[in-house]
Amino acid sequence: MTAWWNKHRHADRRPVLVDRGRIKRRLREWFEDRGFTEVECGALVVSPGNEAHLHAFETELRSTAGEGCRTYLHTSPEFACKKLLAAGETRIFDFARVFRNRERGPLHAPEFTMLEWYRANEPYEAVIADTLRVLRLAAETTGITTMLFKSRECDPRGDAERLTVANAFSRYAGIDLLATVSDAGEGDRDLLAEEAKRVDFHTACNDTWGDIFSKILVARVEPNLGVGAPTVLYEYPRCEASLARATPHDLRVAERFELYVCGVELANGFGELTDAAEQRRRFDAEMDEKQRVYGERYPVDKDFLAALPHMPPASGVALGFDRLVMLATGARSVDGVLWTAPP
Repeated sequence: MTAWWNKHRHADRRPVLVDRGRIKRRLREWFEDRGFTEVECGALVVSPGNEAHLHAFETELRSTAGEGCRTYLHTSPEFACKKLLAAGETRIFDFARVFRNRERGPLHAPEFTMLEWYRANEPYEAVIADTLRVLRLAAETTGITTMLFKSRECDPRGDAERLTVANAFSRYAGIDLLATVSDAGEGDRDLLAEEAKRVDFHTACNDTWGDIFSKILVARVEPNLGVGAPTVLYEYPRCEASLARATPHDLRVAERFELYVCGVELANGFGELTDAAEQRRRFDAEMDEKQRVYGERYPVDKDFLAALPHMPPASGVALGFDRLVMLATGARSVDGVLWTAPP
């Protein structure tokens, strides 16, 4: 394949890369006009996050005396942003360079840009509205009227469909998902396996509830989302929303949503959990699962847990900026909208 720095290849890609800058300027102006402060969270952290299937780049920080301690490149600026909320910030956003190992494909790169923003003392309906506006602003900037990915089309200006995870599983997989979730928000593996078997979906004997959930979501649900118009998928089971607070009307589900366009997951948002004890319990459970599957675990950011009780009620979103640009420019993959190619 021709090197990314080849003059002819770069010349072909350059209009898309210029559009990338135009979209970023438009979004930055939109956030600033609404009283958001742009922040720049450091990439070097003591904990890269505590999600079982998230993989970080590990490095070593050395003192002037040569003593070393293990650190990581962040997978998201989330922990730092929430500490800033605890410090008194109320509306913030960050175009953060983030790093995730074991991720490479049409929708993934090991280094990419995450647009994150947070609203203190505002419900997660507010950030859902933000997310839909961000999508439309990107489309307006490039003038695209129909987004396309793998033969799926979506009108970014269309009225978004709002669909609970439970309704999505019922509609597209024929599964009563919440019948397999306890009042405490924990999934029953055997019940979900039985539901999967009933609809001829194969599961492995060592699959956990979360494994089965993810496989069905990817195979049967996601391909149908964001087709024709954007889809806001919301109210994830609590066991699939470790950083989100429970909904007040049903403790089995949490204030978590994702935005889908053309079957592509574009953004992930929460009504943020601020209970430090509950957050620690969820982190420990995630790391136990990581240890079981991958034989490793990441440390917990104790400073983050210490900040949580001082953090106001808040809502936040992490949006894959490269995916947004890809959809808004008609590029075939995220590699097509990166100025330089990853290793």
